[in-house]
Amino acid sequence: MGTSTPARRSAALLTGTLLAAALVGVPSGAAASADVVEVAGGSGPHEAGYVTDRRLPAHTVYRPLDLPEDEPLPIVAWGNGACRADGTWFENILTEFASHGFLVIANGRPDGSGSTDAEMLIESVDWAVDENTRLLSEYRGHVDTERIAVMGQSCGGLETYDVADDPRITTTVIWNSGMFSDRDPGRLDHLHAPIAYFTGGPSDIAYDNALNDWRDLPEGLPAFMGHLDVGHYGTFPEPDGGEYGRVGSAWLRWQLKDDTEAAGMFVGEECGLCVDPEWDAQSKNL
Repeated sequence: MGTSTPARRSAALLTGTLLAAALVGVPSGAAASADVVEVAGGSGPHEAGYVTDRRLPAHTVYRPLDLPEDEPLPIVAWGNGACRADGTWFENILTEFASHGFLVIANGRPDGSGSTDAEMLIESVDWAVDENTRLLSEYRGHVDTERIAVMGQSCGGLETYDVADDPRITTTVIWNSGMFSDRDPGRLDHLHAPIAYFTGGPSDIAYDNALNDWRDLPEGLPAFMGHLDVGHYGTFPEPDGGEYGRVGSAWLRWQLKDDTEAAGMFVGEECGLCVDPEWDAQSKNL
């Protein structure tokens, strides 16, 4: 995988440009003195929380508290806004995703500090794949290593772009993000998996960037774009991630679990978000 893509260069710029703004946008997660947060969260069928793992010390793992025996968990790797190394900064929405039967790995330790990089997303995927076969792992046989999503918000979205050429990736999701420059119309040619964009509408500072990227997606790539007028910080801090949590969970259930009911939110002339007056939605090649 290349290490000097336009996305990596843009991520470095975004860190410097948006860090101060992003640090006030979303409240911190719960205290992380314990390895397991026993307070259940999420609206899905599984009670979910987060844990840490000594084999992945720079990350936070969101999961059903009781690993289901007959439902392997697809992998979701998450990059934080501002490329901030705090794995509980987006706790509400990531717990929501996990409650629907996903193994969600966020860059950064609980309440961590410092900065992340794109390679941490690949570390998340590699760890989950390895744990599925490691002899003494509690995750052994519980991970669906053929279904993998990589996603991130703002600077984390640029980290996501940077690793999107990994052939293992099943879907890419960009939240409130887009590349700074559109001078290179082929900058997204490395994308190969269905992609979804969710923005905060015209008041989102990344709105125009996302529109430029949408225009220059590779021909034939399945793609969805949804705008909700909530600004750059979205609904992430709301219980269960708010509307972003509802929509993001549906996209994951469709793309990683073949949930046809969830697909109805995104496809068809009368798709759920197409007729929802709160959303401005469009798609191509889906």
